[in-house]
Amino acid sequence: MTLSLSKDTIKVSKEQDVVFLKNRVKETAVKIKMGLVNQTRLLTACSELVRNMMRYADGGMCLIEIVSSGRNNGVRLTFTDKGPGIPDIVAAMRDGFSTGKSLGLGLPGTKRLVNEFDIKSKVGEGTVVTILKWANG
Repeated sequence: MTLSLSKDTIKVSKEQDVVFLKNRVKETAVKIKMGLVNQTRLLTACSELVRNMMRYADGGMCLIEIVSSGRNNGVRLTFTDKGPGIPDIVAAMRDGFSTGKSLGLGLPGTKRLVNEFDIKSKVGEGTVVTILKWANG
C-alpha cells in the first residue's frame, strides 16, 4: 500500500512556473535522498510532461507528493490539464508517435524513465498523467 506523506500543488501557466515546478520536484527528490540518476530520470520525465501540458493545454496543475510503501519512499507527480485531450492513447504511447514537430521523449520515453505511469484522457475535457519514481529503483 502506498501512503502519501506530503502534498504540494503548483499551477503551471507560464515559463517561470515550469522552472519553479522543476526546482520543487528536485527539492522533493533530494528530501527523500533519491540518488542522482533517479533524480535525473524523474526531472526528465517531469520536463517532458510539463512541456506537453504547456504546448497542448496552455498549462495546468501539478501535484507533487512524497509517497511511502514499506521502507521505500518516492515522488509521485500528477499533471492535470483541461486541454483538448488525447483521442488515441494507444497511438500516443507508441514509440515515434508525435503530433508536434518535437524531438521530445514522448509519452513512451517518459514511461520508461519512471516506475509507475498512468494516463487518462477525455477528448474535450483534458488529460491526467501520474508518474511515480521510487528513491531506490
